[in-house]
Amino acid sequence: QVLLVESGGGWVQPGGSLRLSCVVSGTIFRFISMDWYRQAPGKRREWVARITTGGDTNYVDSVKGRFTISRDNAKNTVSLQMNSLKPEDTAVYYCNKAPPSGSWGQGTQVTVSS
Repeated sequence: QVLLVESGGGWVQPGGSLRLSCVVSGTIFRFISMDWYRQAPGKRREWVARITTGGDTNYVDSVKGRFTISRDNAKNTVSLQMNSLKPEDTAVYYCNKAPPSGSWGQGTQVTVSS
């Protein structure tokens, strides 16, 4: 089954940057599109970004121009570069294939505050 391991989260002040990584196993990585999601306390899980097998990308409006999704097929890894972070970006961030499997990883906590 697909295994997803997120890392790279932490605390940062508004305007700062973080880079998240997700290592994927249990599937042929280069043949699947990948998504990033996030979930803030008391809210439903929200889709954030997608990268296709061909490298096309798409983002939720609230992060356009600030976040960049990328992939490294040799390392079975999808990344999310997060710049100009805002307090409303605070959430647990998850990766998954597109469409998502029923199994999610532990996620990685991102906290943006002064």
